[in-house]
Amino acid sequence: MDALAGLLDGPRARGAFLLRMVMAPPWSVRVDDRAPLCLLCVSRGQAWIVPDGGDPVLLRPGDLALARGPAPYTVACDPAAPPQALIGPGGACRTLHGEPLEQSMRLGVRTWGNAADGPDSVLVGTYRMESEVSRRLLDALPPLLHLPGDSWTCPLTPVLEDEISRDAPGQSVVLDRVLDLLLIAAVRTWFARPDTAAPAWYRAMGDPVVGAALRLLQNEPAHPWTVASLAARAGVSRAALARRFTDLVGEPPMAYLTGWRLTLAADLLRETDRTVEWVARQVGYGGAFAFSAAFKRVRGVSPQEYRSAHTGKATGNGTGKLPDRHGSSPPQAPASTLSP
Repeated sequence: MDALAGLLDGPRARGAFLLRMVMAPPWSVRVDDRAPLCLLCVSRGQAWIVPDGGDPVLLRPGDLALARGPAPYTVACDPAAPPQALIGPGGACRTLHGEPLEQSMRLGVRTWGNAADGPDSVLVGTYRMESEVSRRLLDALPPLLHLPGDSWTCPLTPVLEDEISRDAPGQSVVLDRVLDLLLIAAVRTWFARPDTAAPAWYRAMGDPVVGAALRLLQNEPAHPWTVASLAARAGVSRAALARRFTDLVGEPPMAYLTGWRLTLAADLLRETDRTVEWVARQVGYGGAFAFSAAFKRVRGVSPQEYRSAHTGKATGNGTGKLPDRHGSSPPQAPASTLSP
C-alpha cells in the first residue's frame, strides 16, 4: 500500500461522511469540527471559504477545495457575512448561542440547509479520522487547496451530485468510492502542477528505479529487506540504488523503510487491540523488544504509551449533528432557524 492509497483507505474505514448544503443568502457557517480533511465542491451558485489565517477563496461551479484541519474556517455567501451556525466535532451543528439545528435545517436525504430551493449548493465530504499513513500526504498539502473548474477536468462532481441524495441499497459504498475517486483525482492534479512542492517520495515514484524500490518497500514492509536485496529486485547495483534513492527521496532506503514500518505500526496500534508483539511482526520486526526500542527512539514514546494516548477518543455524537450519509433524514421541520 502506498501513501496515496493509505490516505483513502484509512479515512473511508473510519466514517467519512457526505452531505449537500443548500443555502439562500445571507448565510455563513463556521466549521470547527477538528476533522483532518474536508472536500468541498460547488455544484450551483457560489461559496466563499474563509480560513482563519489566509485570504478568502471564492468557489464557483466546478471548483473544488480541500480544507486541511484541524484549523477552523468559515463557508459563506460573502466573506463579510457573520456566522449563523457552528459545526463542531462529529458534525454537531448549533447556533452561536448553542441551540441545536439538526432538525430545523434538514432538507432530505443527506441534504442540509436553510432553503430547499436555495441558489447556492455545496457538496461536502468530511474525513473525520486521521491515520499516520494519511498524515504523510496531508502534511504535504496546503491548509487550503483550491482547484478552479477551468484548471482541471474531472467528471466525478456531477456523479456525486446525482448520487448524494439517493437512499438506495448499497448507497454508502457508492458514495465511498465516488468521494475517494474525487479526492485522489484532486490530490494527483495538485501535485502535478509545476508550481506545487510535492513530497520528494511522491515525485520519486515516477522514477523507473527508485519508484520500483519504493513500491517494494511500501507493499512488502515486513520483508527482511537490505539495500542489496532491494537493488537486486530493482535491477541495479547496490551503490547505484543507494545513491539514486537518497538523491530523490532525501533519505537512504533503510531509513525510509524504518519510517514507513513505524508509520504502519502506529496505525495498527490505534486501530487494533492486538499485542505489541503481533504489531511488531506485522511490520517486519523480529519481536516486541526491537520494535519498541525503534518506536520510542523515533516517536519519543513506547508503543503502549502511544496506544493509550491515541485510542478511545470520541469523534463526537451529541445532539445537533448534521445528517449522517448512511441513512435517510427525518421529515423537514416547518421552519428554519437560518431562513433568509
